Amino acid sequence: MSKDLDAATGMTRTEARSAASLAMIYALRMLGLFMIFPVFALYAEHLEGVTPALTGLAIGIYGLTQAFLQIPYGLVSDRIGRKPVIIFGLLVFALGSAMAGSADSIWGVIAGRAMQGAGAIAAAVMAFTADLVREEHRVKAMAIIGMSIGASFALAMVLGPVLNTWIGVPGIFWLTALLALLGIAVVVLVVPSPVVTRVRRDAEAVPAQFASVLRNTQLLRLDIGIFSLHLILTASFVVLPLALRDEAGLDAARHWEVYLPVLLLSLPMAIPFILQAEKHRRMKAVFIGAIAVIMLAELALYGFHSQVTGIAVGLFIFYSAFNLLEAILPSLIAKMAPPDSKGTAMGFYSSSQFFGAFVGGTLGGWLHGRFGLGAVFLFSALAALAWLLFAASMKQPRYLVTRLLKVGRLEPEAAQQLALRMAAVPGVAEAVVIAEDEIAYVKLDERELDADALDALAVQDA
Repeated sequence: MSKDLDAATGMTRTEARSAASLAMIYALRMLGLFMIFPVFALYAEHLEGVTPALTGLAIGIYGLTQAFLQIPYGLVSDRIGRKPVIIFGLLVFALGSAMAGSADSIWGVIAGRAMQGAGAIAAAVMAFTADLVREEHRVKAMAIIGMSIGASFALAMVLGPVLNTWIGVPGIFWLTALLALLGIAVVVLVVPSPVVTRVRRDAEAVPAQFASVLRNTQLLRLDIGIFSLHLILTASFVVLPLALRDEAGLDAARHWEVYLPVLLLSLPMAIPFILQAEKHRRMKAVFIGAIAVIMLAELALYGFHSQVTGIAVGLFIFYSAFNLLEAILPSLIAKMAPPDSKGTAMGFYSSSQFFGAFVGGTLGGWLHGRFGLGAVFLFSALAALAWLLFAASMKQPRYLVTRLLKVGRLEPEAAQQLALRMAAVPGVAEAVVIAEDEIAYVKLDERELDADALDALAVQDA
């Protein structure tokens, strides 16, 4: 596996092993979080004290604790090391899984799910990746982790209903705890230890940049975008299992027969649109179009949730657009964030994603209890419409990528002068040189870049 990855990416064997093992840790955790999505609403009916609103809260509560704790975990890992923080987070996650698995009341499950979210290792894993992988291969490593998250979600949608038949939802929670312990074994036995741990501005949040990133209206639009996307996803799954069983009449043990083909068929649908967005520079048009498709999918689920075929078609449309937006939104963050603030921008983006899951689960459950199952799909369609109107005013993105260049030890004044010279290179839009990091963060247009001139500057001043 690592040899194949090494050959495909140009990484060293150690870098390939690092990327693959950290992706596995992330995927094991996300698999555990997602497996209950397609089955929990059915199981919750038998819990003491359950209401539709509390069912939604149980599904989404992990997002609240994750949203607030993931950046602090990353900051703590700067001080005490990545491995201790990740191991602690996985232990907290395993404890939460055990709590939820042994609970016989809805409040016990809510507490367990909140504890699961409190094992918020996302930012620490990303920072660890930056410690272990060189600047020129870091984007590839992050992409490997991103693909593992997508694969774990798709697998969870199918495994959840199947495992529910065999071991039930409590068994899924206990299996999730075991997966977290397996993740700890991977951290201890497989992931290399970094030579040095330090802040990497392209991969982790920097407190001094919080205010400037939060004032950036274009980045806030994208934060609201990922918030809305995961609000819609989580709200929909509060009622989708019930719609399949109660409205469409499909036995719970057969729900995987809907999820599997829908996911397999929808995955390749995003590829041609990603090419249009990136290669042909139609990012905004594709982005806006995908939001409109999400709205249409939710309207289809609202109109046809009493038919298996209607639900399957609605889900196919939804996932085709969902996969596309999951790929486009991080790309837009990278394009719009200041060159030395990408890590901070991604930190708030991730927190917005998890907070969206919390709000979606909570509102979805309340709407289901108050107005019925169909109201959740209608609400999700209206949320997509609001997002569409908000996103329409987004600026056309500049097609820039961030490149990191080593510049060696410099005095602050020399670093400023070097940044000015780099910014003057054709194709370079912005350049920031951080003297203490010995790194230049450069945003550039690859089609217009004078690569030799930029590389000469970095070599000359290294």
